[in-house]
Amino acid sequence: MLTTPITADLVRGALDLESTERGVLPHRLPARARQQIPDGQLTMAESQPSGVRLVFRTAASLVELDVLATKRVFAGTPPRPDGVYELFVDGRRSGQASVPDGDTISVDLATGAARHEPGPVRTLRFDGLPGHEKTVEIWLPHNETTRLVALRTDASVHSAQSSGRRTWLHHGSSISHGSNATTPTGTWPATAAALAGVDLVNLGFSGSALLDPFTARAMRDTAADVISVKIGINIVNADLMRLRAFGPAVHGFLDTIREGHPATPLLVVSPIHCPIHEHTPGPGEFDPEALREGKVRFRATGDPTETASGKLTLTVIREELARIVKERSAADPNLRYLDGLELYGEADHAELPLPDALHPDAATHRLIGERFARLAFDAALA
Repeated sequence: MLTTPITADLVRGALDLESTERGVLPHRLPARARQQIPDGQLTMAESQPSGVRLVFRTAASLVELDVLATKRVFAGTPPRPDGVYELFVDGRRSGQASVPDGDTISVDLATGAARHEPGPVRTLRFDGLPGHEKTVEIWLPHNETTRLVALRTDASVHSAQSSGRRTWLHHGSSISHGSNATTPTGTWPATAAALAGVDLVNLGFSGSALLDPFTARAMRDTAADVISVKIGINIVNADLMRLRAFGPAVHGFLDTIREGHPATPLLVVSPIHCPIHEHTPGPGEFDPEALREGKVRFRATGDPTETASGKLTLTVIREELARIVKERSAADPNLRYLDGLELYGEADHAELPLPDALHPDAATHRLIGERFARLAFDAALA
C-alpha cells in the first residue's frame, strides 16, 4: 500500500486546509476569517465539510482513508446518525461508509454547555474498484467535522485535472449546509450542482448566514464562475437586526462580493416557506415540550405586532430583498433575484412538511435542488 500526503490539490470545496497533530482539517472559511468568528456555532459549522471531497486519479482497486470524526451528542435527544462518506468512480456512485466513533462533543441544549472527549482514528476501506485509471471522489460527511489522517492505495495517486466545469460558489444557512439531508450528495446544493454540471463550493453554515463581513470577503477572494447567496432565515431566527440595519447590511455584503467579482452572475435567493417565521419574528428556539419528549423541534417566540417597528419576518425579508435587487440591477445587469417560495412554497409544505418546523427532509432537499438547477442555472445563472 502506498501512502499519499493529503494536500490541497487533492481536495475540492474547501477554502483552507489546517495541519493539526491529528490530521488535516478542511475548513470552509480561510484562516483570516476564522480569527474573526464570534461564536462556537459558526466555528463548528465551517469545520463541517459540506460539499468537500477528495478527488484524485488512480488505477488502485483498494482505497483506505484514515479519518478522525467529531461526533456531537445532544442531551435528551435521539442519537444523531453517523456521517456518511460517499465514493464515486468516474462520476458514478460506487459505495458509502461511516465510522462509529471518534472525538465526541456532548451538548446540553438547555444550557449550551459542551464537553469534549477525544476518541480514536478509524479506517474507511473501499475495495473492488476497477483496475484501470479513473477519477475517484470521496465526499466527506456534510454534518460531521472530519480530520483526514492518511490516504493509502494499492497504486499511485495523482491529482485530477480540472474538469472544465464552472465553479458555483454558494452561501446560505443550515438548509444550504444540509440539515436533515441523509448523505453529502443529498443536500440541495449538491443535488443542484450535479444536475447543472458545475463544481460546488458550499458556504452554507448552520445558524450562521448572518451577513458577516468576513464571509463576504471570503467569497470576494474565492474564484467562481457563478455565485448565489441565500439570505433570511438566520437573520430572523437569531433576531439579529431590524429592518433599518438589514438593508444596508445586504448592500454591504453584495458590494464586497462585487469587489472581487464585478461581472460574475450573482443570484440573491430569499427564504423558502417556513410557517413559524412567515409572519412571526424571532428569536427562534428549541421547543421545550418537544425536548421533554426527546424530539427536536423549533418555534418562533417573537411578537408579530413588532414588525411595525422594524422586526423582521420572512415575509418582510422577501420584500426587502426583491426591492434591493431591483434597484441594484439597473446598474448591475448580472444580478438576479430568486424568490425562495419558488423552491419550496406553502403548497409544498402541505405535501412535504418541515419535520422539525425549520429544516427540509431528504426528499425536500432533492425537490429544492431540482428546482434550483432549473430556475437558477437554466435562467438567472445561465
